[in-house]
Amino acid sequence: MTTSKNPSAKRTVDSGTTWEALAGYSRAVRYGNQIYISGTTATDEHGQVVGSGDPAAQARYIIDKFERTLQQLGSSLDDVVRTRIYLRNIEQWEPVARMHGERFGAIRPANTLVQALLVGEEYLVEMEADAIVGAGGSNGE
Repeated sequence: MTTSKNPSAKRTVDSGTTWEALAGYSRAVRYGNQIYISGTTATDEHGQVVGSGDPAAQARYIIDKFERTLQQLGSSLDDVVRTRIYLRNIEQWEPVARMHGERFGAIRPANTLVQALLVGEEYLVEMEADAIVGAGGSNGE
């Protein structure tokens, strides 16, 4: 993570994957009180897919990754104001939507759910999130 004493400076979280360096992106970026989390799959720290064949398990793992990333940037799931869900198979929307509702039901961020051709067949779900630090009542630091 890059940090600065300037509270409005850009801070990033990187997971250390080769893809971030290759494609030139960060796992997440915080600028001021805004946080943007890149498209996230159910891939563990060893590059293995979690929840193979189970879209709800993949969604749960992704949201857990969001939570850890937000904590690194002084935030929490309560501050999430928008999520985007990309599904390999739109017919699997309901278990993913239920998992989203389980974790975000009280928070109620804006949401988009669409079918998309994901980067690998083993990935059933990819998600993004945007947060505003303090939106959910957290202190942000």
